[in-house]
Order: sequence, then structure tokens, then C-alpha cells
Amino acid sequence: MKKIILSLLLAIPLGMFAQEQKIAVVNTQTVFEAMPEVESVRTEIDKMTKEFESEFQILQDEYNRKSSDYIAQQDSLSENIKALRQQEIQDIQTKTENFVPMARERIGRRQQELVTPIQEKMTKAIQAVGSENGYTYILVNDPQIILYLGTSAIDATDKVKAKLGIK
Repeated sequence: MKKIILSLLLAIPLGMFAQEQKIAVVNTQTVFEAMPEVESVRTEIDKMTKEFESEFQILQDEYNRKSSDYIAQQDSLSENIKALRQQEIQDIQTKTENFVPMARERIGRRQQELVTPIQEKMTKAIQAVGSENGYTYILVNDPQIILYLGTSAIDATDKVKAKLGIK
């Protein structure tokens, strides 16, 4: 009796694998780039980047101006004023050096905030297409991930785009 039960338990998974599996691929990069929301993200990130570049230029100009003024006037300044101006120039230099990583971090954080809902929307569309079409698996069509997929895989990229209302 135990042998019969064990045989049945072993046969069930084999029967599951014998069923035809529908595999689809989706080029998520193509879908993502076609989504209209992406353009507004680019616009906002470009605007933010230009604002930071402008602010950085102001800091650099201030550093250059104060350094030039100090060099031109250093012979006529007292030691106390020299030390004060040197500290002021050093503070601007430190602020300038810290500005770039801070700006990159803020831009990256904002970009992630804006992109996450778009990615979630795309993921839901992929899941819906998979469910509606009975796909066992939907793989991301990325040459770095998929080494070989064969000819029986279905390209579901257009179906996902249609689900999102993209032509």
C-alpha cells in the first residue's frame, strides 16, 4: 500500500511537467520607454538637474571670486582678516565638494519616487496579460539574463503595451 501511495505521489509532479507550458517574453525596456508617464519623469528630472547645475555654478563662481579677491588683496590684509577670508574660502570649497554627491542623491531619490509607480503599473499589466493568455511564465527579454529561449516562446510585449493603452 505504501508503495502505491509513493508511486502516485511521484507520478503527480511528472504529470504536471508533461502539460504544455506557455512561455512568453516581454521587452520591459520597450514597454517602459513607450509609457507616456516616462516623458514627464524625464522632464522633471531634467528640470531638477538644471536647477542643481545652476546652483553649483553659483557656488563655483563665488569660490572663484573670493579666491581671486583674496589673492589680489592678501598683501594688504591683517593676519586676522587673512585667516577669516581663508576660512571663508575653505567653507565654500567644502560646500562645493559636498554639493555634487548631495545633488546626485536627491535626483536619484526623486527619480525612484517617480519611476516606481510606473514600474508597478507595468508589472500589473504584465501579470494581467499572463493571466488572460494562460502563460506559465513571462520572462524579461534581456540579453544579459536569457541565454537561450527557443522558438516556442511568445513575445507578449505588444500585448502588454496594448493593456497599457500604448500603441
